[in-house]
Amino acid sequence: MKDLSLHILDIVQNSIRAKAALIGIEITEQPRENKLIIAITDDGTGMSPEQLQRAIDPFYTSRTTRKVGLGLSLFKQNAEMTGGSFIIESELGKGTKVTAIFGMNHLDRPVMGDLVGTLLILICSPESPDYVFKHQTPSGEFEIDTREVRQTLEDVPLTHPDVRQFLKEMLQENLEQIQISE
Repeated sequence: MKDLSLHILDIVQNSIRAKAALIGIEITEQPRENKLIIAITDDGTGMSPEQLQRAIDPFYTSRTTRKVGLGLSLFKQNAEMTGGSFIIESELGKGTKVTAIFGMNHLDRPVMGDLVGTLLILICSPESPDYVFKHQTPSGEFEIDTREVRQTLEDVPLTHPDVRQFLKEMLQENLEQIQISE
C-alpha cells in the first residue's frame, strides 16, 4: 500500500468484520525519538491464539471471498522496513490491538496520505461503529469521539451531507493545527 491512511482503512475494515462496536485509532508522532506510532484497537470478536499466530501470514485469511490476506503482513513489513516494529494482540471475545511503529524519518516510510478522507469514509458510513480518533504531535493533540458527536447531533445521522461537510472541515482544521512544522 502506498500510504498509511490506506493501511489504517484496511485494518479498521478487519475490525468492522469482527463486529466491533468501538474502534480506536491513535497516531502519535515523536520526531525526537524518530517514531511514528499507529495503534488500532477494537472490541470485536478477537482471535484465538491459533488465529493470532497466523494473522500476519499473507496466505491466511478468515474471509471466504479471497484466499490471501495481505493487509496485516504488508503493514508489518512496511513498519519493519523503516527500522520499526509491529505488535498484534488479541483475545477471543474481547478484541484486538494492532500497533505499528515506523522510523519516522526513514526513506521507506510510506506517507500518511489522505487521512481526512479515510476518517470520513469510516465515520460517515451507514451503520458504522463508533470511533475514537486521537492524533498527537509535538505541536498538539486532536481527539474526536463519534459517540459524543452522535449525542450532540441527536437524531441527525453522521451520513447527512451537512454533517459530513462539517466533519471534513473540522478534521482538516484540527489536523492542520497540530501538523509538525518543518
